[in-house]
Amino acid sequence: MTPKTKFIFGASLIAVSVGFLMAEGIKDTGVYFLTPTELAQRAVQDSSLFAVGVRIGGNVVKGSITRDIASQTITFDVTDGETILPVIYQGFAPDTFTDEVEVVVEGRYRMDGTVQATDVMAKCGSRYEAIPEMPAT
Repeated sequence: MTPKTKFIFGASLIAVSVGFLMAEGIKDTGVYFLTPTELAQRAVQDSSLFAVGVRIGGNVVKGSITRDIASQTITFDVTDGETILPVIYQGFAPDTFTDEVEVVVEGRYRMDGTVQATDVMAKCGSRYEAIPEMPAT
């Protein structure tokens, strides 16, 4: 075997090994990304959905945010326009978390129909305004 062939064989073996490890890691830690309607429909068909982590995307329902400062708990509703899903989150929400903002919530879907969130990500505003230039001195 020539040195070039050995190098190609070794590099290929390393690339395949790394690819396999990445695929296994993603498979073990991957979660679903569903809308509230999709989650409700799948939960009826598959009760094992309550045992795994889920990722929900939607908009915060206007006026649904309540904060308990003492326990650092935030409750709010997420909707996709059809289904409303209550969410309970303990922790600090992002600065951009407000009514009607688009959010992605990670957590556990509970048997009572709520999501116990472990992470809340709010979409940043898509429009930023330029800072006025300072006059030259």
